Amino acid sequence: MNQFDHALEQLSRATAVQSFDSALIRRVSSPEREVRVTIPVVMDDGATRLFEGYRVQHSSIRGPYKGGIRFHADADIHEVRALAFWMTLKCAVANIPMGGGKGGITVDPKELSAGELERLSRGFVRMLYPVLGPKVDVPAPDVNTTPEIMSWMVDEYAKLTGDTTGAAFTGKPLGKGGSEGRGLATGLGGFYVFEALKEKLNLSQSARVVVQGMGNVGGNAARLFQQHGHTVIAISDSKSGIVDEQGLDIATVEAYKQEHKTLVGFPGARSISNAEMLELPCDVLIPAALEHQITHVNAARIKAKVILELANGPTTPDADDVLFAKGVVVIPDILANAGGVVVSSFEWEQNLLGEHWTEQVVFEKLHTLLSKEALTVWDHSQTLHTDLRRAAFVVALERLAAAQ
Repeated sequence: MNQFDHALEQLSRATAVQSFDSALIRRVSSPEREVRVTIPVVMDDGATRLFEGYRVQHSSIRGPYKGGIRFHADADIHEVRALAFWMTLKCAVANIPMGGGKGGITVDPKELSAGELERLSRGFVRMLYPVLGPKVDVPAPDVNTTPEIMSWMVDEYAKLTGDTTGAAFTGKPLGKGGSEGRGLATGLGGFYVFEALKEKLNLSQSARVVVQGMGNVGGNAARLFQQHGHTVIAISDSKSGIVDEQGLDIATVEAYKQEHKTLVGFPGARSISNAEMLELPCDVLIPAALEHQITHVNAARIKAKVILELANGPTTPDADDVLFAKGVVVIPDILANAGGVVVSSFEWEQNLLGEHWTEQVVFEKLHTLLSKEALTVWDHSQTLHTDLRRAAFVVALERLAAAQ
């Protein structure tokens, strides 16, 4: 099952607990537009190399397409379709006026010089700018793309169109129209969702937490949970993990990783594989790395009380059934990791209004919005007697139906 099949299976499961108009379901089952382009780039040695780029625009029912651009050698159209689909639902669950999109270039950016990377980024915009724009499609950073790349893209878009708002791309540097708080947004949003549901989940003030992945999202989440009195007992990078039942100091772990480029040998902790750490007894398991980490193969061995999905698509549909039967609550990605797109929409709004909000204002707005929508999803789950993923899909579909 590729990721888009996985997404459609989730859609089918949601429509089994609440019916919707068949025309709406057909409409959200396929992207509105897929664009593939060939981008010529003059390399530093004078040769011209061709790169494949693409943009999947899934749904504009609730507003302009919104979603990241990834630069990755293994970028796959099925994965990008799925991510665009989930972004449509994520924006609807978060109740922001945007739809879902995703895109990328098949490239290993580590193989390019800074100049080649800039020429590739600007070339992407030159090929796609007729279908981009503040009221059409608003891309953002994703895997291997950065605020600097967004600044090149928005500058190229301005040269081609004369747009002066900067609102055609989000995730820009602060000095070039970016929003305060964007770096923390996904991890912080996940923490706000957890806090809103903590009492409903009967969790104590000090939960024992396992975090798979210590990139921007996982690292920020680990720090936030620790700062608020929770105990992070395990964390991993892409190669391995460490466990200390007494609790890890995340700042010390990050400093060790920075110095040694690995977690292996971290003092006072034992090494563990990524697969093993998913099965540790804990209150909260946070998959914040890759898709398809919890499947029918290991779902029965999951010992967490709650799974907070900060990665996209970490749990497969067949695993959802096993976890639900076991009483493990899964807070789904389209709710749990929506903080990033919410703050991206705030950046878009600030650009259009010519404003710049303080970090405090951004975080207050994020907190208010995600706390409210977390409880909306919870209430739907109780009314429908179903899991939070299907409840979140139902919330999203109701809002898409209302906007048609």
